Amino acid sequence: MIKFKLAIAAAAVVAAAGVVAVAGSAAPARTSAPGTIVQVAASNPQFSTLVSLVKKAGLAGALSKGSLTVFAPTNAAFAYLKAHDPATYKAATTNVSVLKKVLTYHVVGKKIPASTAIAAAKAGGKVTTLEGEQIALALVGGKIKLNGSATVVKADVPASNGVIHVINRVLVPPSLAMK
Repeated sequence: MIKFKLAIAAAAVVAAAGVVAVAGSAAPARTSAPGTIVQVAASNPQFSTLVSLVKKAGLAGALSKGSLTVFAPTNAAFAYLKAHDPATYKAATTNVSVLKKVLTYHVVGKKIPASTAIAAAKAGGKVTTLEGEQIALALVGGKIKLNGSATVVKADVPASNGVIHVINRVLVPPSLAMK
């Protein structure tokens, strides 16, 4: 249960951080540390679906603690899942147990900056998520790909308890594949 909560919180943080980094790139340097992953995600409208689901799953508190990496899907990523895999989308948004598995599959229990992820991707590495299953990393066209389908579109969004990498697809644990 704690692993699921941490994964969801991390996903929210990753999502929020991506928005802050993009929106704040022309702003003056910060004098204080950014908020938690959840706070960073909640401050960005492109993560409203993710944040809503993190709250629904009861993971916001867990994702605000520890050192985490969240691969945060945007609202567009959730819309893509709904359009292309409606059964998985429905299961993940209506069944809290499935939702927790999906959200925690986006969270790694340590901070992994883009430089480390790129090195792992070049070597065909994998990372183990809080959900318990692994995500395969690859470098394609200079971008980090996850499980061959999701692409990191914004990396290294800082949060006080880790880092968010914004992704363009929702990751579904292999054990939940419904196709």
